[in-house]
Amino acid sequence: MSNETKIMCINAGSSSLKFKLYSVEEGISKKKTLFEKGNCLKAITNGIVERIGHEDAIFSIKNKKGEKVTVTQPVMNHKEAVDLVLNGLLNEGIVSSLDEIKGVGNRVVQGGSYFSDSVIFDEDAERKIASLIPLDPLHAEAHLTCYNAFKKALPNVGEVAVFDTAFHQTMEAKEYMYALPYEYYEKYKVRKYGAHGTSHKYLSIVAKEKYFAGEENINLITCHIGSGASLSAIKAGKCISTSMGLTPLAGVMMGTRTGDIDPSCMPYLCSCTGKSVDEIYDIFNKNSGLLGISGISNDTRDVEDAYYKGDKRATLAIEMYANKIAEYIMMYYGKLGHVDMIICSAGVFENAPIYREKTFELLNESLGIKIDKEKNEYTRLGKEGIISTPDSKIKVAVIPTDEELLIALDTLRILNINI
Repeated sequence: MSNETKIMCINAGSSSLKFKLYSVEEGISKKKTLFEKGNCLKAITNGIVERIGHEDAIFSIKNKKGEKVTVTQPVMNHKEAVDLVLNGLLNEGIVSSLDEIKGVGNRVVQGGSYFSDSVIFDEDAERKIASLIPLDPLHAEAHLTCYNAFKKALPNVGEVAVFDTAFHQTMEAKEYMYALPYEYYEKYKVRKYGAHGTSHKYLSIVAKEKYFAGEENINLITCHIGSGASLSAIKAGKCISTSMGLTPLAGVMMGTRTGDIDPSCMPYLCSCTGKSVDEIYDIFNKNSGLLGISGISNDTRDVEDAYYKGDKRATLAIEMYANKIAEYIMMYYGKLGHVDMIICSAGVFENAPIYREKTFELLNESLGIKIDKEKNEYTRLGKEGIISTPDSKIKVAVIPTDEELLIALDTLRILNINI
């Protein structure tokens, strides 16, 4: 197989389509570690189609010079978005033929209890994902539309479904069940599924290979803290608990989401405001979290700026944010018995030292975690490294996540593409 082999990674949202195209070097099949395999993949372009369903949708793609090319035009559905992406690859000369694409990896948000690993995206997977639409109405239909659009455009190319929930399927029933009438689980599949599983898995593999010399029996707490945020407790490479639940609304406080709250808030607020359940639920998802408390923004940078200016609500927002993350770290420490490393990742915990500092200050006395302020300030914007002091009882590292890389590697693995 030539060195022109390429793998497309797709992330379809309700009104967007993100993509990244990798070129695969020969010899990747002989590599053993994630680090070695990753060195054989080169991201040659990426982009996004935004505002799908509108007359003024925006298509952006990085050309061969690394420059961003942007076009505004009508894109009424995800099928049109897929055609736009594929034509963009040809028009920009990124591929000379679509035959260079040997596999398509699809990020799928909800895999339910069906999938504990990535799978070939075929009619069986399509049917199961379709049955999960009630659990993920915003994304599932978009995933299926993109799958079928690529299937039509590239009929001889295999597709793979990579699930956000798969890594969390190793949780025991005592972790994923809710204390509801059991029939709700049997009839409606109401349980904890989690999210960001591909990121948590990637971080656990990198930690094992780069910081623990491949040692299997290590305990980790992975913190994927971005606009959406979740933590996972990982024992010997397997997730034993994660913070998000039936949906991504559960867990820690986020950019616009509440995280865990008393369920009684829903009927009480409906009664007080006269708003419907759907309206309050929308507020829980889109107008709460950092945005709701600060009254400023869901962007951590804006809240941080206000914090340094002495804004009281911004200060409260950051303190609440750090407090909830610290609570989960404490809880997961208890579940694991001991922790070899805590990993900080995703948009906020990769790039905003103040949020890491505030979180780990709360864990200094109880867990003996000490953060090196200089290393904490330095390790951001793509930099990786240990930010804890040598005498900290638990190592703390910043590791930038790379979900697309893992999707690409899973696509090669599941399709058995040997290069």
